[in-house]
Formats: sequence, C-alpha cells, structure tokens
Amino acid sequence: MDSIVNPFEPGAGTEPPELTGRGPVIEQARVALARIKAGRFEKSLILTGLRGVGKTVLLNRIQRIARDAGYHSEFIEAPEKDNLPALLVPALRRILLAFDTREQIGAAGKKAWNALKAFAKGFKVKIGEIEVGIDLDHTKGTADSGMLERDLTDLMVAIGEAAKARKTAITILIDELQYLKEAELAALITALHRISQLKLPVILFGAGLPQIAGLSGDAKSYSERLFSFVTIGPLNDVDAALAITEPILREGKAIAPAAVAEIVRVTGGYPYFLQEWGYHAWNVAKRSPISLRDVEQATIDATKRLDESFFRVRFDRLTPVEKQYLRAMAELGPGPHRSGAISDMLGKKVSQVAPARDSLIKKGMIYSQQHGDTAFTVPLFDVFMKRAMPKLETA
Repeated sequence: MDSIVNPFEPGAGTEPPELTGRGPVIEQARVALARIKAGRFEKSLILTGLRGVGKTVLLNRIQRIARDAGYHSEFIEAPEKDNLPALLVPALRRILLAFDTREQIGAAGKKAWNALKAFAKGFKVKIGEIEVGIDLDHTKGTADSGMLERDLTDLMVAIGEAAKARKTAITILIDELQYLKEAELAALITALHRISQLKLPVILFGAGLPQIAGLSGDAKSYSERLFSFVTIGPLNDVDAALAITEPILREGKAIAPAAVAEIVRVTGGYPYFLQEWGYHAWNVAKRSPISLRDVEQATIDATKRLDESFFRVRFDRLTPVEKQYLRAMAELGPGPHRSGAISDMLGKKVSQVAPARDSLIKKGMIYSQQHGDTAFTVPLFDVFMKRAMPKLETA
C-alpha cells in the first residue's frame, strides 16, 4: 500500500493517530486545569510508567488543553546532567515576557522580574538581557539567599502572584522528572506546596519512570498531598486493537482480525510498539486487508528497527559491567527480579554488583519499586539483550 499515506507515526512523544485508552487521565487533567484557574485547590498530576507507554504524548496533549483554556504554558525536559535552575529560568522568563509589555508592567510583574533576576544570578544561570521597558530595582531578601528550596519558593510565589494580578494562570510541564536531584525535587515540591497554600494559579504536570513516586516521597514526605500519581501502563486488548484498526479504516483500508490480534500480542499493548508494528505492517502489505502474513513480516522489520534505534541508543550508553548486569536480568526473564537472584546469575555477591545496579537506576534503565526488586524500565528489553549479547558471561 502507499507508504506516503501510512497513518502510523512511531516517534518519541509523537501523538498517535488514535489516542485510545487515555480518556480518564485527560479528563482528570482538564478538571485540574479548570479548578486551578477558578482559584480552587487541585493536586498537580504526575504520570508514571515505563518507556513507550505515551507519557510524553499525554503531557503534550495536556499542554494543548491548557493553552486552549488560556494558560501560559512551558514544557521542560529534564536531562540527566542539567540542573533545575538552568531548566526553569528560561521557561519562566518566557512566561513573564508573555505577561507584560513595556507599557503594562505592574507591581506584581516587577516583583516577579526582580525575583527571576535574583534567582538567575544566585544560581549562575545566564539568561541574557531582561528587557521590560523600565529599570528594575532588586529587592533584597527575595530569591537571593543562595538556598535552592527557599529561593525557588520565593520565585514561584512571585510569578504566581503576577499571574493572579494579570487574571491568568500558569502550567509547567516537566518530563523525565526522575532525573532531578533529590534536593531539586524537594525544592520544587516545597514551592508547589506554598503555591497551593496561597491558592495561586500555578499547576505542575510531570512525567517520570515508576520510581518517581518513591523519589518524591523521599524528598518530601507530604508529596502525596500535593500530587496525584497516575500510573500509565500498556493499553488493554480492546484499546490496543482500536489504536491499530481506526487509523487504517480512516484511510479506507482494512486489516484482518487475526493480524490485529497478532500485533496486540507481540507488542504487549505498549503504544510506541503498536505504532511501530502498524507502520511496518502497512508498508509490507501489497493490498488491503493487511494479513497475518504481512504482520509476521512486519515483526521482523519492526524488531530490526527497534534494535537499531529505540533499544540501541540505550544499550550504547552502558558500560561493559552494566551490560552484563542487564544480561543477567534478561536471563531471568522480564522481571521484576530480586537483587540476589541477579548477582547469583553473575556468580558474584550482591555488594559486588550494587554499584552497577545503582548506576543503571540513575541512567533510567532499571527501577525498584520495592526494596530488593529490580525491573527493566524499557519493555521488551530483556529479549533485546539476548539478541545483543547471546551469551551471558559469569565470574
């Protein structure tokens, strides 16, 4: 069939042609946005789940809803090495620039600009010249202590007050939250806590790997009162089938029920993999309907592409010791697995392999929701490891 009109779009954070099974979380976000804008308290929303379940897609959808509702919105991705001030300052600067023109800056806006300048200076963040049409005199004692938790709270409160004065609202969306340092996460939670107490029109939507709920609790024990942690998992069989059939039908084509069932089976219902298999099944098929044989060939093509990109980009970041640890996990299956079982596979003590485990958690390759348990953050990575490293080398 014509590959130019292939409806499937496998990509990082790319919204699929049919966003199925996510209605409840989208509605939860819509309600939260409406309540915050109305001056009512609502918990910020944190999406948790493995790679490839569509967390970033949902954040992008939520941002569109927020903007349609009149919010000033900024999307941030937290990389492993940048610090939180460096991520926040440019985003907050853009929000303040959108608030005020040279002629319309008010007292609350001036206070917010002063706080931003002090915060940026204190944490050595370069943001260029701030041009707002007037000279801003820094008020000492606001966002200038050099203490991240206190200064970030001052800054966020000042910006929230500016939004309230302008009768608007702010939403900040942060992806890959698990990469924030504990002190940074604690500072962010503290700032949001103060904002909620003052009922300022600011809300956070975040996304992270499954460990983010535990990391938030470690950073601040009251985080569960500020956040709704929503687990985003694979789609059920019905929604996964719709994610395949509906885009095909809209193009005036069809797919055999057995072919749909096979795609759902081999992908486990993970949205990213559904897009990959749908994409390749469409390109393989010579005519409609797409057959089971087409899907079987698509499995070969999709697996090759995943091995060369989705899996490989993560594999290549690993040290030889880390690769061996993951290969031992793969030998045991999808998981989760006890740390002792993994170390036994390697012929070593738990203490000997603990540094590799800790490093893999920091890199976002594995996670532990319960003490001593370890699982892959990337679906199907266990079978990839067996393809990439056919033999497990032990001590």
